[in-house]
Amino acid sequence: MRVPVAAFRTGLALLAVVLAPAAQAAFNVKNVWSEQCARCHGDNGDGANASSLLNDDWESDGTDRGLFLATKHGQEDFGMPAYGETLSDPEIWALVNYIHELRERDRKQREPAPAPNANGVFTSQHHGYRIETVIDGLDDPWSISVLPDGRWLIAEKPGALRLWDGQTLGDPIRGTPDVRHRGQGGLLDVEPHPDYADNGWVYLSFADAKSVGRRDRGMTKVVRGKIRGNRWVQQQTVWQAQDDQYSRGHIHYGCRLVFDGQGHLFIAVGERGRGDPAQDLALPEGKIHRVHDDGAIPDDNPFVSTPGAMPSVWSYGHRNPQGMVRHPDTGELWITEHGPRGGDELNLVIKAANYGWPIVSHGIHYNGRSFVVPWPSEDDPPGMTPPVMRWLPSIAVCGLDRGDGQAFPKWEGDLFAGGLVGQVVERLRVRDGQVVEREEILRDRGRVRDVVTLPDGTIAVAIGSERVVRIVPAEEDG
Repeated sequence: MRVPVAAFRTGLALLAVVLAPAAQAAFNVKNVWSEQCARCHGDNGDGANASSLLNDDWESDGTDRGLFLATKHGQEDFGMPAYGETLSDPEIWALVNYIHELRERDRKQREPAPAPNANGVFTSQHHGYRIETVIDGLDDPWSISVLPDGRWLIAEKPGALRLWDGQTLGDPIRGTPDVRHRGQGGLLDVEPHPDYADNGWVYLSFADAKSVGRRDRGMTKVVRGKIRGNRWVQQQTVWQAQDDQYSRGHIHYGCRLVFDGQGHLFIAVGERGRGDPAQDLALPEGKIHRVHDDGAIPDDNPFVSTPGAMPSVWSYGHRNPQGMVRHPDTGELWITEHGPRGGDELNLVIKAANYGWPIVSHGIHYNGRSFVVPWPSEDDPPGMTPPVMRWLPSIAVCGLDRGDGQAFPKWEGDLFAGGLVGQVVERLRVRDGQVVEREEILRDRGRVRDVVTLPDGTIAVAIGSERVVRIVPAEEDG
């Protein structure tokens, strides 16, 4: 069913009025924990008069919803009151979120980051591996892609695009577009066309700047061009917002580009920190867009006939997607997107689906306030698609790829997700729509900006402010 754009705006406004909890501004989850919960469960959740919340020995079932319901309705047998009498559903969910923060803090203290043995070999659930530095001396590498001849293209966030031939890092390619390098903006993704060997097209996503009056504004933009010698030539615009849709902020550009092998390009665009536009089909922010490789609009996009909607929209209700990969056989499109404080998401992107932001979220505000509707309430909001997995607390997801099974046969099909704040690469195994295995492959070596499976099956990681490392197979005994 296709709904006019005006209906989305009206519905969002009404929902905010009806569901907004009283005295929201006064609520702070840390203060409520200290005043109401710590006397029984301890300041750090490790137990006092009541049991520890850190050891998985739950009186509830231990799920998000189980913790939410136990807090809301109480547990009379254990002397726990029903906090639903004094706290709203979003405020109760904020407490559940805080419990996850305490648990993650405790886990990191108990479980050290993956470390090599004396021979430099790391051990994982399925494979031994080494981590080797491939390139050093970069300037905020944000994206890596590989050309058919084996050379790498590396996008540096301040704006440089470089070629690496396996030994030498080239000078910045001249003539690439100027970028708005502020905050989270800059040169973001680089992706060669699937038929690059024949057509030579390279695609860039970046934060574009426009002057509106006396103010500078920015928005995600996608262009394509060709590299001749060390010059960027024949640039064409593939996707761009209207001038009046550029905004002043410096966050949430999204950025990732993925081809589907059938002549289409998917473009992940963040909501620029403004929230509500993610629910408005007339606006570009907070969407996955789908265009032909030349920027033309496919006739089978879901909203091409919806009055007022942007015809390039494929899905909406996204916050800030910074990881995206397509399964080469099934065509499934996976993204990782930033939540707020808590609530990073792994999502399977479905045509025309609404992923809920900012109406619903697993996360809370950075200042400890709660959101209007939490995902694990007693009744999930209708018409919205929940994530396949959420990170609580957030790792600031960035970079996503899929193992192809060449170098690491037992990782074939697994997803590898990077994290900025988490400084982590996680391996995720998804079966029947659920994550059934999850482990850290790398942690505490620097902010991870991109994760790329190379043609030989090894895994490249753009990490820290200047390095690219590679995960390569190794015998576990060294």
